[in-house]
Amino acid sequence: MNTAWIFPGQASQKIGMGKDLFDKTDLGKLYFNRANDIMKCNIQSIIFNGPEDTLKQTQFTQPAIYIVSVILGELMKMNGHSPQAVAGHSLGEYSALAVAQSFDFENGLSLVKIRAESMANAGNLQEGTMAAIVGLDDETVTNLCSAFSGDGVVVAANFNSPGQVVISGSPQAVSFVMDAAKESGARMAVQLNVSGAFHSPLMTPAREALAETLDSLEISDALFPVFTNVDAKPVTQGNDIKESLIRQLENPVLWSKSILSMKESGIDSFVEMGPGKVLQGLNNRIDRKINSKGVDSLDQVENFNV
Repeated sequence: MNTAWIFPGQASQKIGMGKDLFDKTDLGKLYFNRANDIMKCNIQSIIFNGPEDTLKQTQFTQPAIYIVSVILGELMKMNGHSPQAVAGHSLGEYSALAVAQSFDFENGLSLVKIRAESMANAGNLQEGTMAAIVGLDDETVTNLCSAFSGDGVVVAANFNSPGQVVISGSPQAVSFVMDAAKESGARMAVQLNVSGAFHSPLMTPAREALAETLDSLEISDALFPVFTNVDAKPVTQGNDIKESLIRQLENPVLWSKSILSMKESGIDSFVEMGPGKVLQGLNNRIDRKINSKGVDSLDQVENFNV
């Protein structure tokens, strides 16, 4: 069976995630302790104890999910498991690349820290928001965004599954498209609880900050093909990976297309590696025949079978 490991992004976090990995594995202890040093704060306590409002803040959420996801992936590899391909949703792309050894845990976390802080800062510089549009096809939502002609900007940011597109941009522009979507027959148009307009042109300051750090970092060729958010195609070369990460902040996440591209390449089983079941749910909407499961605890690592 050809298996892809897929790694979740923001909004999959939960208080207490990864505590069993810290308590019961040497690797978990090592990585959580290193994470505290890199983050220059007690990220371990925030993850294990909250409060939830703190864990929900972008600058903590992204590193927290990365830490737990990478530990799970590395423990799976230590137990003799290996994917034929990897992908990650937005932030999850960094977890996927760490497990594919394009960079080590520490360099990956340093990148995620800069990414998360830069995205949070970009949100403070220019107010932005996001909304999920459910029940309209990709083209209709894209056209509704293009039709906005007022002050501000709005774009389709995440193509998550057929009939589920997340839009991103200035608050008034997003509100306009939400109303237009309802008028066009959308089942739902729901504003998301986020601190900025991720994957939109409003993230330009974050892209510039991240690009500067990425340019100074050596990114190795990936052990497994990585299906990127920006192209939904597999890459393995370090230079291609670096370019896709820089483009990712301002460009839409082509998640549905990525899953279907992996399926077309021969992948017939998907494992969500990290907290929550968001990606398993999306897979079910992308193609009900897709075989998906999740690994979010030490028990699931130790008892995993394809």
